Amino acid sequence: MGWFGGSAPKAPDPKETAAAQTGTNVTTAIANGYLGNINQNTPDGSLNYSYGGFKEVKDPTTGAVYQVPTTTVTQTLSPEQQAIKAQQDAAQLNFGKLANGQSNRLLGILSDPFSTKGAPAAGDPSKLQAPTYQQFGSGPKLQTSIGNQGNIQNTIAGAGKIQTALGAAGDITKSYGTEYGANVQQVQDALMARLQPSLDQSRAALEQKLSNQGLEPGSEAYDRALKTATSQENDARYGAILNAGQEQSRLAGLAQNQAAFQNSAQQQAYNQQLGSGQFANSAQAQQYGQNANNAAFGNSAQQQSYTQALNNAQFGNTANQQMYQNQNTATGANNALKDQGFNAQQALIDAQNKARANYINEQYAQRNQNVNEVLGLANGTQVSSPNFVPTQGQQIANVDYAGLVGQNYQNQLAAYQQDQAGIGSLLGGVGSLFALSDKDTKKDIRKVGGLYEYRYKTDPKGSPKRIGVMAQEVEKIRPDAVAKGSDGYRRVNYGALFNVGEAR
Repeated sequence: MGWFGGSAPKAPDPKETAAAQTGTNVTTAIANGYLGNINQNTPDGSLNYSYGGFKEVKDPTTGAVYQVPTTTVTQTLSPEQQAIKAQQDAAQLNFGKLANGQSNRLLGILSDPFSTKGAPAAGDPSKLQAPTYQQFGSGPKLQTSIGNQGNIQNTIAGAGKIQTALGAAGDITKSYGTEYGANVQQVQDALMARLQPSLDQSRAALEQKLSNQGLEPGSEAYDRALKTATSQENDARYGAILNAGQEQSRLAGLAQNQAAFQNSAQQQAYNQQLGSGQFANSAQAQQYGQNANNAAFGNSAQQQSYTQALNNAQFGNTANQQMYQNQNTATGANNALKDQGFNAQQALIDAQNKARANYINEQYAQRNQNVNEVLGLANGTQVSSPNFVPTQGQQIANVDYAGLVGQNYQNQLAAYQQDQAGIGSLLGGVGSLFALSDKDTKKDIRKVGGLYEYRYKTDPKGSPKRIGVMAQEVEKIRPDAVAKGSDGYRRVNYGALFNVGEAR
């Protein structure tokens, strides 16, 4: 019994597994044979299976002996089919006797060698005369250039200078006098001087009237009457001021009209100068257009001459090419006639060879007919066997005993390996063959039973503790389970130490 979880499961014995599987297969095959061998009866006959004892079969691997039944299959024809078979057998015997007698006649026929004497003569290929073909002539010489048709005019004669500036047409009046304050005041003073005596007289008459009516100065009626008179006086003064303003507007309008008249005269002079310049430029453009038309007409005439020369050259080349094609067509037709004559010679030879082949085939047919008659007599037909109905025999599937044994072993082995993986995790990673277990590499060591709890000095702070042995102690009692690495630290083979893998 191994330590920590026991030893690995025992592998199945191949010999025992094979023997069990063979026994299962043999018994299943015998059962399937009984199920599949079904007796059949038809109108034309019957098919019967019978069993006459057993035969011993020995397994060379295990020495086991198996009793295998022996089977006999008997096919019986119906009385009618048996009678037909007897007649056919007799007819076949007669055909054989007749063929035997006729075969003696073939001795004389086949003793004479086959001869082609009297056959039509074959065609003679040596008498074929190969045609002499006419070679195609070289192509005509074509015109590849066109003569000079005159120069192209690429400049236009000058038509005079274009006027680009206008003469002075006088200054433009940009402002006119608007300072008529003195005139306004003068008009206003004159109007007020004329108006004031009438206003004073009207006020004096009003005051006398009010006094006559018994109204005292300061009374409400008296003040209201004076207020009305004051408003009328103010309206009269406003009218004088407005009249003065209208006079100012009249004077400004006269000045504006005078400035506008001056600018209109300047614009008329400018327009006349502009019209003269445009007329001169229009005449220059007209002259330029005439010169351009003359140049275009000359170039058009040159293009027309070039086009005509080009068309003449193309027409000549087309005519030459057409003549060349006509010559090639005539040459091809002559060569085709020569091919036709050569093909006629070949057809004649083929006809002669075909006549000879037909004659030889007829001679072969006459010779082979006698042989075919004898062979036909020698081949008698056989009676047909009864057509039995295909049966649907039942089958018993073999039990995969070896597979079941192997699967059971794999399941046990997987469980064992899972147990060992848990033990390896518990022992702080001893899954490898030799695990680091040197006391000098450990810290926080505390003995628990026959083992120790510890952490490696390289483990981070707070990591879980591991469980294992101290290599220095194991080395004293099991030196074969301890090895020292190149780093100088000892390692323990836990599998060897605890006999992991020992048979159960």
